[in-house]
Amino acid sequence: MQNKLLSESKHGNTKNFDVKDLKVALLFLLPSIIVFSLFIFYPMLKTIYTSLFLTSTGSKLVAFAAIENYVTAIKSSVFQTGFESTIIFVLVTVPLTVIIGFLLAFLTSEELRGMAFFRLIFSSTMGISVAASSIFWQFMFNPVNGYLNKLMLFLGQKPIGWLTDPKYAIYAVSFATIWMNIGFIYIIFLGAIQSIDSSLFEAAAVQGVKKTYLMRKVIIPILSPTFYFVITVSIINAFQAFGQIDLLTKGGPNNATNTLVYQIYQDSFINLNSGRASAEAVILFIIIVVITLVQTKFSESKVHYQ
Repeated sequence: MQNKLLSESKHGNTKNFDVKDLKVALLFLLPSIIVFSLFIFYPMLKTIYTSLFLTSTGSKLVAFAAIENYVTAIKSSVFQTGFESTIIFVLVTVPLTVIIGFLLAFLTSEELRGMAFFRLIFSSTMGISVAASSIFWQFMFNPVNGYLNKLMLFLGQKPIGWLTDPKYAIYAVSFATIWMNIGFIYIIFLGAIQSIDSSLFEAAAVQGVKKTYLMRKVIIPILSPTFYFVITVSIINAFQAFGQIDLLTKGGPNNATNTLVYQIYQDSFINLNSGRASAEAVILFIIIVVITLVQTKFSESKVHYQ
């Protein structure tokens, strides 16, 4: 009987202790919960709710529309063009940014004299704002005074309307975006490569292993978690790119660079159609989630954390 009472007493004390710990944990989490609720969860729920209504020019809800905004958006030729432009933009920027960033990090990972200068140059773009970078590339792409067209004339070629020709505009913006993002990707890869045990490189050097073989068979498999992280972040950032598009082309010419995010901006702040803009935002969110889930499933057998 005494043992039973002691057991119940201990059980009760454990229960009270758990409740106390929960209260303390919630107290510490409260600031984060408030911030996430105000700036993430509430806007997300508000967007989904607004997408189900027709709205006036003052963003007031007029009538319940169910999925009408979604159907209208998907059937719109402007939205379809924007979706195609977004896919092209993602397919160009993500692979090239990841590949170039990794190769630059691999080439500058050794501790050689003067290597610090190249590391500074390759990572410097991370410290430049999107606005400043866009102005720089706007000058580079200038059809009259731009250095790229001066180079074309020097090579005996005709000048190209980099930002005014629908055939080249999306690729010009993609190239500028690669330059803007390369610094962040480079730093991530450089830190990951330098964290690899130096004995692996020493053993490879003793055995005369070529750098290309070392890169393919040793470094890339070890850095699979880094590749997964970098690719995921790059895809999400590419789908959400806005600043450089607004400053360089404003979605033109002929909607050639009018990506989904920029279309959402136009419908919301220019066309003043909050219902349709909210529906497009939800569609974009679903696309990003699906791509992330597919990538996670595909990477399960490719990513090794040990």
